[in-house]
Amino acid sequence: MSESLRISLSNNPKVWIMIGVGVAGIAIVVSRERNRRREKKLLKRQDFGAFIERFQILPFPQPPPPAAPLPLHGLTFAVKDIFEIKGRITGFGNPDWKRTHEEGEKTAFVITSLLKKGATCVGSTVLDELSFGITGENVHYETPINPSTPHHIPGGSSSGSAVAVAAKLVDFAIGTDTIGCTRIPASFCGIFGFRASHGAVSMDGVLPNSQSLDTIGWFARDISVLHRVGQVLLQLKAEHRRSRRFVVADDLFELSRVLKPKASHFVKKTTENLSGYQSPKNVNIGQYIASNVPSLKVFCEKSSNMQSGVEALKALSSVMALLNRYEFKTNHGEWIMSVKPKLGADVSQRVRLAIDSLPEDVKVLYKARVELRAALQNLLKEDGILVLPTIVDHPIKRNSRKGLSAEFYDRALVLSSISSMSGCCQVTVPLEEHDGFPTSISFIALHGADKFLLDTVLDCYSTLREQVRLASESMPLPDANGDLDASELLKEKGNDAYKGKQWNKAISYYGEAIKLNGINATYYCNRAAALLELACFQQAEDDCTKAISLDKKISNTRLFLSHITRLPVLEKSG
Repeated sequence: MSESLRISLSNNPKVWIMIGVGVAGIAIVVSRERNRRREKKLLKRQDFGAFIERFQILPFPQPPPPAAPLPLHGLTFAVKDIFEIKGRITGFGNPDWKRTHEEGEKTAFVITSLLKKGATCVGSTVLDELSFGITGENVHYETPINPSTPHHIPGGSSSGSAVAVAAKLVDFAIGTDTIGCTRIPASFCGIFGFRASHGAVSMDGVLPNSQSLDTIGWFARDISVLHRVGQVLLQLKAEHRRSRRFVVADDLFELSRVLKPKASHFVKKTTENLSGYQSPKNVNIGQYIASNVPSLKVFCEKSSNMQSGVEALKALSSVMALLNRYEFKTNHGEWIMSVKPKLGADVSQRVRLAIDSLPEDVKVLYKARVELRAALQNLLKEDGILVLPTIVDHPIKRNSRKGLSAEFYDRALVLSSISSMSGCCQVTVPLEEHDGFPTSISFIALHGADKFLLDTVLDCYSTLREQVRLASESMPLPDANGDLDASELLKEKGNDAYKGKQWNKAISYYGEAIKLNGINATYYCNRAAALLELACFQQAEDDCTKAISLDKKISNTRLFLSHITRLPVLEKSG
């Protein structure tokens, strides 16, 4: 541009107006884009990131009076993005899958069954990509936020469905369960999760991951809703009531880092308060499987003892993983190799293992399934229910830079492999929180005994919850180490209650600890903190004064407490 032209343009007010309009236009576009991003983030927070897409499919019409309302009338549900819906593309949790597939020509059997019984479908939910994981994380659609512990994973692969229920966005939600994909997120989110017996509910219109392991699962906050959905999907008919016998897998509770009290204690108390229940029995399920599933010997390490229950369970989970990989490769290997989809790091690693692996003897994998189902049939018979932890660890943190640790993954699969490999039905039953995390136990019944299992949970849940509550509140008796150990246990109970914002319960526990050991300044400090939460300022001041008298190192306790609560320091002698 010549100097004369540059001067001419600079002196032309119309040019500057046009430039100003252009800059303003760019600013407006940028501003609108920012607003859209903010709105998207806000919406993500509002629905906890559970949904991939929100839509509404209305139920079939209600029958005219005097006919009774449909059993699911008025209930809303969401579906994992793995179920086919006519006119929509099923995304399988991955944009490349959605890009390379057509709209559905029909609606999955499960969805149609629910619509026919009066429920309204309100959207599709996030899952681990290709339903190939147990964390619930998804790099494309973002990981759903666990309402119970927002900084930790929700569990997967049916993460969005579990979160939608836990966040009270829907009454129930549908998922699938392959290697724990319903049971694990139900446990991490503190809700009910039911894994149907393999083949008990039609998988027509559901994208497969591993046909020998895949089955339908569903979530609910309320046991009656879980039961009603089960009646619809399983097409259950009334049957005579039979006696029930709990079989507690003590060895699996020993593995748990989550459930501290002995499960056999509150299970026994539950049976004592209900009619039709036999006294619970105990079993080392690992050793039982080792003795009754001989095909697992091939998969045990040569240096290990097959009679070791833990080694047998590890072998069982290895067989499950091999079977999962083999069938996943058969189903999707060609698509993976041709499309080369963009996958998250953890899923990519598992997919690569599946594509590269080829079991030496596939038949032995299927043989182990048959043997395990027969073994559980012999153990449980028609009246038995196996009691075990759903998972042995607390959920890991979201978006961890370290990724999913091999130990966490392996320990999770050890427990989930029992019903996955046997095809048995299993229900995750939420209990109280521990260390700020939801806890649960699981019940497993025979393959095909879905109604028996659902009826059992409906029958015993309120009593079970009450017994767990009483067990957690019961004061531990002094052991061989005397009152000091008992007082420390009470302090820990108080700490758990405090973390759960149960201030009165925390005060009670700290008070009992003080009765046993009145010279521990920490107990007074902790009780003061709980008292402050209830605005009991004078009592808190008294406890602080007592703590200072016992331990001069905490002489600034009152000053600190007054700072965090914005209260003046109360002057008091001593």
